Amino acid sequence: MRKSPRIYGNRSRSANWRRFQTELRRQAPSGPDWRRSGLRAGIVGLLTLTAVCAFYAMVRTESSPSRTPKTEAAMRLAAPVKLERKQDLWQVLDIPTFTNLTSSELDIPFNRQMLHIKTSLDEDLQNFLLENLDRENSRHIGIVAMEPGNGRILAMASYDRRDPVANPCLDSIYPAASLFKIVTAASAVDRLGYTADSPLFFNGAKHTLYKQQLTAPVNKNSNAISFRDAFAQSINPVFGKIGQQHMGKEHLEQVARAFGFNQPLTFDLALPPSHFQTSDDPYYWAELASGFNRDTTISPLHGAVMVSAVLNDGRMIAPSLVDQVADARGKILYRGQAAWQQRAMSPEAARVLQQLMHATIESGTSRKAFRGYQEDRVLSRLEIGGKTGSISSRDREARFDWFVGFAREREGTRQMIIAVMVAHEDYIGTRAGQYARMAMERYFGSQGVTTVGAPRVGGRDPG
Repeated sequence: MRKSPRIYGNRSRSANWRRFQTELRRQAPSGPDWRRSGLRAGIVGLLTLTAVCAFYAMVRTESSPSRTPKTEAAMRLAAPVKLERKQDLWQVLDIPTFTNLTSSELDIPFNRQMLHIKTSLDEDLQNFLLENLDRENSRHIGIVAMEPGNGRILAMASYDRRDPVANPCLDSIYPAASLFKIVTAASAVDRLGYTADSPLFFNGAKHTLYKQQLTAPVNKNSNAISFRDAFAQSINPVFGKIGQQHMGKEHLEQVARAFGFNQPLTFDLALPPSHFQTSDDPYYWAELASGFNRDTTISPLHGAVMVSAVLNDGRMIAPSLVDQVADARGKILYRGQAAWQQRAMSPEAARVLQQLMHATIESGTSRKAFRGYQEDRVLSRLEIGGKTGSISSRDREARFDWFVGFAREREGTRQMIIAVMVAHEDYIGTRAGQYARMAMERYFGSQGVTTVGAPRVGGRDPG
């Protein structure tokens, strides 16, 4: 059934269209040309207003040097690209562009022109890692390989099941777990005078952290252990007591900041900082110092930067991915160079950390991943050190597995830092330490594959 048009006012819905039109004409203003006159008046008013606005704009332009937003935008588009600092690259580069590259060079459009980017990536190592990511059993994977002497990124391979365009290598949301023992160990050397052989004692299990373990006196039930082995085996009560009894809130904040927490890294891409927070609770100090918490978070890139201090007499190197940027004519707009971050620890602490990290490979939590490396054709030629970390997510649906470490030739100059984070799900696939070993074997075993860089400058937590 066809509906009648809706009638507004006092008209009923049953009134027909012709009657409604008649009523509208009766209610209209008198005069035969009222529509035409109103239209003419509107046009005249609009033209007058336009003329006034044009006149005002002309006077303002002639009397003032200021530019309109559209003019300024046009001038910016036409202006040449200036890339003098790493921070200047932020306007050109974004994280998705540099996620899982398969070539060390790429072209990107910017400012109505094409820019040619040369990165520091070792193509052989990069593609080898990308081809060997265990995507079936992992929720997140982030692998960063870096040269410690100049900060050049050799590889940056990642996988994120939930967000394909995300890059876990650069995301600082992952619990640092026992990686923070590196910070605590450096403080113990610089603040307490510890050496690798310093004797320490703990009560109870190695990987738990109960309050009574932090206050129990040394007795016949106590376990004696060296500082080297406490680090290598990642013994929570030892590091918890250092944090609660010797560091405290203010010193924990100080050393965390020295290692780059709560401040942005100097890098070619804008990145969120790693997170560290304290409280007035002494037990929380123990949790922080041992890495037995989920509040301290870090990115694999930052993990690599932390290890750089171990090999650079206590100073961290700024990571770098872009070697060079050129315009379409070949003019060099930017050239990367080595740059230091702040000092994280003393040279003596760095030397002790090298011993502790080497013990982690020999007899600690990484001994299984590096079993038989002394007889390996490639690894036997290297000095290797590392630190592991492991902790579950808050919802217990993922298990974060860390390895950060270094490898360098005993007779040669090549060296590499490797940082790996894997979030396992129901089944444990390729572990972080296995990825690290694979990367070392590939990089140092490749014949004729070299990188030419800038000169050198200088509950329970088993992890």
